[in-house]
Amino acid sequence: MNRVLGALRALATLVRAGVVRPMGPGRLLGVVDAYLQWDITVAFGFAHGAARHPDRPAIVDDAGTLTYAQVDERTTRLAHGLRDLGVRPGSKVAVLCRNHRGFVETVAACVKLGTHTVLLNTGLSAAQIAVVLREQDVSVVVADTEFRDLLANAPRKVRRVMAWVDGATKSKTLEQLIAGSPATPLPKRPPRGRMIVLTSGTTGAPKGAKRPEPASLTPAAALLSRIPLKAGDRFSVPAPLFHTWGLAAFQIGLVLGATFVLRRKFDPALVLADARQHGSDALFVVPVMLQRVLELTGRPHLPRLRVIASSGSALPPPVARRCLAEFGPVLYNLYGSTEVSWVSIARPDELARHPDTAGVPPHGTRLRILDDDGNPVPAGTTGRIFVANDMLFDGYTNGANKEVRDGLMATGDVGYRDSNGLLYVAGRDDEMIISGGENVYPREVEDLLAGLAGVREVAVVGVPDEQFGQRLAAYVVCEEPGALDEDAVREHVRGNLAKFSVPREVVFLDALPRNATGKVLKRELG
Repeated sequence: MNRVLGALRALATLVRAGVVRPMGPGRLLGVVDAYLQWDITVAFGFAHGAARHPDRPAIVDDAGTLTYAQVDERTTRLAHGLRDLGVRPGSKVAVLCRNHRGFVETVAACVKLGTHTVLLNTGLSAAQIAVVLREQDVSVVVADTEFRDLLANAPRKVRRVMAWVDGATKSKTLEQLIAGSPATPLPKRPPRGRMIVLTSGTTGAPKGAKRPEPASLTPAAALLSRIPLKAGDRFSVPAPLFHTWGLAAFQIGLVLGATFVLRRKFDPALVLADARQHGSDALFVVPVMLQRVLELTGRPHLPRLRVIASSGSALPPPVARRCLAEFGPVLYNLYGSTEVSWVSIARPDELARHPDTAGVPPHGTRLRILDDDGNPVPAGTTGRIFVANDMLFDGYTNGANKEVRDGLMATGDVGYRDSNGLLYVAGRDDEMIISGGENVYPREVEDLLAGLAGVREVAVVGVPDEQFGQRLAAYVVCEEPGALDEDAVREHVRGNLAKFSVPREVVFLDALPRNATGKVLKRELG
């Protein structure tokens, strides 16, 4: 009964979003044929769009505009071109690209071949990329020419194809493969390839996480139950597509037949200019991007913007408050990870009352807060966060997995739920320190200091201490150099939190070290 009710609820959500609606018999036959050939995959998204709204812009990037029909045909041609290079079902193709058509088309072409796709983080070093290519047994890497130096240590057997080309190149290019390959139909229903996303690597070497393709539209319905996106929306996506959040925006956008506005490099002024020029309905960002946008002056009026969706790292409460004040009730904060996809989503009304909340789970998602023995804890009590949904990952490519209890997967975070069911994340379970016998969560101190006048960004970590076992160290970036001193930082914490939360060490930096997705690299601090 619960499964039936869940399916009906998902269907109602998809109807409200305009995903499920009447269409003429010709288009309906095209959609059915697309499903029979590609199942619910990225390839189906473009083939479905080509049948249902062929002339709708699918991608707007630095090179221009491509319609759904054009992308569907180009990805078929690209699939033929990759097959001529030896790519087969079960092969692995790595993608080392910024946000542009080359990334999107490579992913779709690989799906059409039944090929596994390894999404490489553009912030990795040449040594890390060499390790990933070797461990994943990659046969072809598709890369932007600006990243050629990162392939210097790649195994010799890995063939190179250039996606975005700046200047001259002797390598094959995506455009050459597309132009020189036929658009003849590919075999139907290839075996499903996996999408392999690298963990962010903020605490060590990145691991490959096997992301599942959605088996139905239920995962999209879950997100749409909390975020009011609509069919035909225009998505501005500065969040990196190689990251789980950018990839999620891409996947749900395909369900909605969205137009994707992509730029190779993040520029906060250009993000707003694009949103105005293209009439963006939704903006997908990581928190540091949102913060940079809010630091601009003279923002344009954006009457169509209904959703600013933030995820990928912790959203500082001051950033949430400022966003709501300046853009109105459009901010949605999704808490999740590469491994568990989503856990909860906070809506604008919830963030207005509690800017530090992670919200509540969307439809079809189970959430529990457990103690170390696996028992549920009462409301208001901090414990380990476990979740179950339709998109839990299939494990790491090295064979490891996350802890699972009663079908729920550990997020690796600790937090609590209040009496209204709202979730609050205290931080990583391995970041909690014990200072003088007291449990201290750096995230609580970070959130407090982020709201201190003069602070642009802050990170708090635990470091060894001979007297107390561990102590907190705060790394602060001021809006203006010299705006604060160590005593001002400590006094602010002392006046608002327990004395064992006061950082014994305060270090002022010009900027915090971050990876390509905007997460702070805490291993480089302390």
